[in-house]
Amino acid sequence: MTSKKTLDDWLTWQETLMEETIVLGLDRVQLVYEKIFPSGVPFRVITVAGTNGKGSTVSFIDSIYRQSTYKVGRSTSPHLLKYNERYAIDGEDVSDEVIIKAFELIEAKREDIKLTYFEFSTLAAFIIFAKAEVDIAILEVGLGGRLDSVNVVDSDVSVITNIAIDHTDYLGDTREAIGREKAGIMRTFRPCICGDQDPPQSLLSYAKEIETPVTFISEGYPGEIGLEGDHQRLNAAVAIKAIESLVEKFPVSEQMITDGVKTATIKARFERKMIGDKLIILDVAHNPAAVKTLVDTLSKSPMQTVAIFSALIDKDIIEMVDLASSAIKHWYLVPLSSERAIESRALKNKFSSSNSTTICKDMKSAIQESLAHQDAERIVIFGSFYTIADASIIFNKL
Repeated sequence: MTSKKTLDDWLTWQETLMEETIVLGLDRVQLVYEKIFPSGVPFRVITVAGTNGKGSTVSFIDSIYRQSTYKVGRSTSPHLLKYNERYAIDGEDVSDEVIIKAFELIEAKREDIKLTYFEFSTLAAFIIFAKAEVDIAILEVGLGGRLDSVNVVDSDVSVITNIAIDHTDYLGDTREAIGREKAGIMRTFRPCICGDQDPPQSLLSYAKEIETPVTFISEGYPGEIGLEGDHQRLNAAVAIKAIESLVEKFPVSEQMITDGVKTATIKARFERKMIGDKLIILDVAHNPAAVKTLVDTLSKSPMQTVAIFSALIDKDIIEMVDLASSAIKHWYLVPLSSERAIESRALKNKFSSSNSTTICKDMKSAIQESLAHQDAERIVIFGSFYTIADASIIFNKL
């Protein structure tokens, strides 16, 4: 084991441990988890899975609990700019030192068991929250549910926001197959809150098979919310029902719910910036279902809109473009800082001749060109977490 002094050292080393970035399965991580927590984690858990809306739902739950005296941990992925964003306690990202201490404990316990970058991240969340003595932890599932490393913990409440087609190489290419993977976070006799408006039969059947009581949410929260878009009202309602499921252990008042929903924030979910007279919208929409939601929200306030766009090569880019084209006057296409990014020429080939496009050499030039576009009133930047991360780095320098 090479000397690892900084957080970056640790993260770089973790990426070399396994050839594959994503290795679904609980066998290896379960062994290490049981060494660290032989009696299980010492806090209550809400686990949140779904194709889209996970991060927003976690944010609503976290914000409501932060109106109370309970100590709350929040684990999300991926991060945008700093790895520390993955772990928050009472709304504050944890320090490098805290994360490194968690990694050191994992390294001491894992022996010859190989772990992925994501498995290190998940185990670190459990350690960080246990050492901080949180009362409750909200854990966002990274991919799927059944075989995601978060699922080594038995949640007190499971949440499934929705089910759409994404990550087909890992989860299957039908909603039935994907629904079964998401349903894997359910536990016998423990409540599940589901925001999907047309839940697949596989989810319903599995819930019945293991005797999980499922509450389906179909009406959005009617009050003031901190996040924009009608879909966020549904996410807020799902979050509130999850909290109500634990109300005997963690009572909350109506005022806490009202204030928490109103003050919830999350980066890059229809996040607004103004630069001069241009409205900038940052959104991590990276699959067709999320892009449709983005376009629906854009349509609520019609403006001349241009886009800065790129995506990972394994995404359904053609459908994403088709869904958004009616709202976009011109597209600025950018390369991304990811091995899984699509090359710019190949990306341009996903567009029809009716689309107006410009290939840009990098994000900085895309932002400059879009700001200089005379007719543009609004610039929407979307397509991937990497797209938003690259844009945010540029905006932070402006």
